[in-house]
Amino acid sequence: MVKSKKIKEGEITNLNIIFKALSDPVRRKILSLLKERDLTAGEIASFFDISWPSISHHLNVLKQAGMVVDERRGQNIYYSINTSVFEDLISYGMEILGKKSKD
Repeated sequence: MVKSKKIKEGEITNLNIIFKALSDPVRRKILSLLKERDLTAGEIASFFDISWPSISHHLNVLKQAGMVVDERRGQNIYYSINTSVFEDLISYGMEILGKKSKD
């Protein structure tokens, strides 16, 4: 018998933030772009026909979800994917599937 790990309230809150971040097609496209390489906000914005404040908002949502990290390099800030969040998300999905298949 496999012992199920109980999900803590903070983990559920984090998952809600992650799912909210993934719910928007612009944010999913940003993640797809960052999968290829680190980019500045200006480089990210060049792929969209939306305002700079909107790009900034989307980047902030992704940062709050822990899905994107930023790093200053000289005068630029580069954004990159935080893969550990995706590993946690996959683990959560596997846990749900494992529990569901045991019922």
